[in-house]
Amino acid sequence: MATPSYPIDVRPCIPVRRSDHTEYVGLRTLLADAHRLDDLALPLPPARAALYRILAAICARITGLDDPQTPIQDWLARRRRLLTRTDGFDPEAVHAYFDAHEFDLFHPERPWLQDAALAAQCAKSSGINALVYGRPAGNNLAWFNGSHTDTDPQPLPAREALWNLLAYHYYGPSGRCTARTVGSLTSGQLRAGPLRSTVSFHPRGRTLYETLLLHLTPYRGEGQDREDDACPWEQPHTPHPLRVPPEVTWPGQLLTGRSRHAVLLVADPDAEHVTDAYLTWATQHPGLEATDPYLVYDLDPKAPADRRRSARRADADRALWRELEALVLAGDEHRPGCRPEVFTTLNSLPEDTRAPLRVWVCGFDQDGKVNNRIWYTGLTPPIWPWAQEHDPVKASRIAECRAAAETLAAALHTTADRAWRDTTSLNPGVAPRRGGGSRDASMWARQALASYWPHAEEAFWQLIDDARPAHGVFAAVAITALSEATSAALNHFPKAGPALARALLTLRTAGAPPSDTRQPTGATHSQP
Repeated sequence: MATPSYPIDVRPCIPVRRSDHTEYVGLRTLLADAHRLDDLALPLPPARAALYRILAAICARITGLDDPQTPIQDWLARRRRLLTRTDGFDPEAVHAYFDAHEFDLFHPERPWLQDAALAAQCAKSSGINALVYGRPAGNNLAWFNGSHTDTDPQPLPAREALWNLLAYHYYGPSGRCTARTVGSLTSGQLRAGPLRSTVSFHPRGRTLYETLLLHLTPYRGEGQDREDDACPWEQPHTPHPLRVPPEVTWPGQLLTGRSRHAVLLVADPDAEHVTDAYLTWATQHPGLEATDPYLVYDLDPKAPADRRRSARRADADRALWRELEALVLAGDEHRPGCRPEVFTTLNSLPEDTRAPLRVWVCGFDQDGKVNNRIWYTGLTPPIWPWAQEHDPVKASRIAECRAAAETLAAALHTTADRAWRDTTSLNPGVAPRRGGGSRDASMWARQALASYWPHAEEAFWQLIDDARPAHGVFAAVAITALSEATSAALNHFPKAGPALARALLTLRTAGAPPSDTRQPTGATHSQP
């Protein structure tokens, strides 16, 4: 019987957009035709965010932009020259790279991004449903997952298994997993994937070729040799699970080699479907510190040293426009957020590349263990002309409006909760007990906030182009939202009128801008 084979470099497994239609291509065609393609079109956003990182590492290899010995200015000049090309990546370099490495999803010894040893090291498989986002597995709720059940798992097309494999390596859970025995160690515990619960920011150019080159960043460290860095499929052997993970080198290990999970897919005889999977731990060692170039890092000077810097968490309740500040403002030790590293070299780009640049945002709202709430995506307008380096007044105005919107949202949350408590409780005036998030809010606060944020977004886009006081505008939005959310209550609760009057007065007071608010400065930050 023939061994199943599914080489993802030639099999049409990656959906891409070309003009007005979507088609499937292998990785070779994807890179060889990248200058003719608009973008990736994976229907699983976490897989798309993962594939951008993998393609960026491969792009660095085939263009020579992976040499850590290249001075930064020379690196930027080389990328600039590549961006002016109209014929895309060198086809010979593309095919030479894929000829040198194994990209077979079901290879008997080195299946791509998998560990063939799991079939012997795990006493049982995990089931295909445990890999696929949205299918029921174990104690997960079944009524949100269509016709799939944990007792009758359906085979998964191989290309869809590839997408879920990517998402699992980067966003996979922590906690209990299928037990794995390596030597004298048997464990059924794993650590979360490197992107779990995060929100990624990806530059998007006019073509996929531009997008992949824009995903690259120059090496800023010291002492690394080119030969020290390897993607998992470039390594001569699958890393031993008991050894200390290698140093997070650039760009291969940084972008593709930080998974904490080990996977093995089981294919049907014709290699068109995956029928089962082994999902377990890849290492028991803690992850090494690394800076993902597509994440915003928040800084908390009051936190302990080991938790002072953390990747911004994805939040499905947080609209995309509220993230613009982190993109348009340059790095500053006085601000809590740090712009993703991939955006620090945009000033070196040709003007015709920089001006239309947009940002694709992908967030996966998850807890730290196993629960996946929802993923969300968004595409910004061309925002680089608003960046602090080019328009410091507009950048500061964006930051001011975002801060005002969130200040009034917090005031709306608090006052609506207090009004609800004063209306329905025997102890008026006592502050409600809650965790602080919108999911812990009272009914009035939830309804008012649901109305507030869409209208706040409309106000935001208007305010960044005019000089009205932002706090006052958002206060008016909050007052309208609370009034609409509680209009029916005035006829049913005797205490509602006075409680709401106090709440509205509080919101009007909150609409006055803080007296100590610093005025926007016109200072620019030099960047390469």
